[in-house]
Amino acid sequence: MKTTYFDDDDILVMRFSDKAIAREVSQDWNTHISYATDGSTVEIVVLDAAASGALPVEVLHGHAA
Repeated sequence: MKTTYFDDDDILVMRFSDKAIAREVSQDWNTHISYATDGSTVEIVVLDAAASGALPVEVLHGHAA
């Protein structure tokens, strides 16, 4: 997974796969999900990410027992 945040535009892009995008669906005005031909999620784009509360992302580091 690759996550990119464009702070000038407040856009968060989460890329889950290198597969080609075959279909895009808007969940609401600021969340868009892209799918591959096999139905797997390729990418999620969140517009106004910080303004809508999607950022900041809290990063927690743990250790396996």
